[in-house]
Amino acid sequence: MTSNTILFGPQELARGLSALSGEILAARPETPVLVGIRRGGVTLAARLASLMAASLGQEPPMGSVDINLYRDDWTKVRALPKVGRTEIRQSLDHLRVILVDDVLFTGRTVRAALEELTNFGRPSRIELAVLVDRGQREMPIQADYKAFTVSIKPAEMVEVCFAGEGGEDRILLLNSSPKT
Repeated sequence: MTSNTILFGPQELARGLSALSGEILAARPETPVLVGIRRGGVTLAARLASLMAASLGQEPPMGSVDINLYRDDWTKVRALPKVGRTEIRQSLDHLRVILVDDVLFTGRTVRAALEELTNFGRPSRIELAVLVDRGQREMPIQADYKAFTVSIKPAEMVEVCFAGEGGEDRILLLNSSPKT
């Protein structure tokens, strides 16, 4: 049985997104290339790009990566990984890349995305922006920018819901309780 608790509602999420986009732009003068990790990171990158457009005069360049072939556990998950589309339309050589994901947990997804990014050039820097940092890393990876930090139990999950995907913007805590 699973129960859901709303950690952050639409207003808090809007404030978090605004702060996150402002922090990214304030950190360095060059326009970033936002690369979202499929699935939640792509939606988050698009939302950040829209918010950044007001300051930049246009949306920053965007791309997306699907990390399924780069996962270190894909042979354990299924016999053949389900590979989605990676879309990066330009060389990343000498560019500031912001890798974007909705939730940072063990760091393994980010490690896989970093490996895939090397196929598209050598950026001047790669920074990580996440909506939620839930801790409990298995790899030495930390977010450069984060909107929310939560401390939860290992068995609990964080789910980010964006309005365009049905429902309203919110961040949920999913509790799995044993059947009685």
